[in-house]
Amino acid sequence: MPSTLRNARGRGAVIRPVGYIGIRMGLSVRDKIVEAALDRFHTLGFNACGVQEIVDKAGIPKGSFYNYFKAKELLVVEVLKAYTDGSRREMLSDRTIAPVKRLRAHFEFLASRHARSGYSKGCLIGNIAAETSDEMPIVRKALARVLANWTELVASAIRDGQADGSIDARLDAEEIARFLINSWEGALIRMKIANSRQPLDDFFSLAFRLFNRSASQNLSPERGATASASRSKRASSRPKSRRTP
Repeated sequence: MPSTLRNARGRGAVIRPVGYIGIRMGLSVRDKIVEAALDRFHTLGFNACGVQEIVDKAGIPKGSFYNYFKAKELLVVEVLKAYTDGSRREMLSDRTIAPVKRLRAHFEFLASRHARSGYSKGCLIGNIAAETSDEMPIVRKALARVLANWTELVASAIRDGQADGSIDARLDAEEIARFLINSWEGALIRMKIANSRQPLDDFFSLAFRLFNRSASQNLSPERGATASASRSKRASSRPKSRRTP
């Protein structure tokens, strides 16, 4: 049985699970379903969460669900949109903030959301992606769209940094953007397993060194090609070992 707490005093107080998040007042039935589904998918997982858990959380009759969503897969598209809307991605386009600072602020904001859940839930995008199969094309397309939009916003901030000289112009902005997001999602998996911020601290410690000019020189295509050629030359100059028959 999960730990519980009282959210009211006196006799007749309602007992709810620790971490329970109520549905906001004044929402339409459709928005209640989306908000409840976001919470349940994030807590239980997409496949483990049924329609009954969602309507119970939303406080609506089960029949009302199908008035708005014919299937759970259609609902997850709206849930992903609501989740990303709460990620404050607009800060990546705020040109009143220096590019590297706004990139770091974006990921620090995401880290603060995970801190509120005790670093135990992971990223809803990554969690749903891990449960998605080839038989769920609607969900896969929604996930691809979310990641593509996120990547473009990060890449745009990197290009702004390249324009003002704070980020090495030789770096491929989209490649670095994909790397940052892929690294972040991987760190969140480790965070969820460990229930710890440490993987996120590792991300901040290492990922943002990419924008340091001396470090990025090792990532430039010219430097990579030169290093590769040098390794090949050294390998070819080594004496070949003779095998004793």
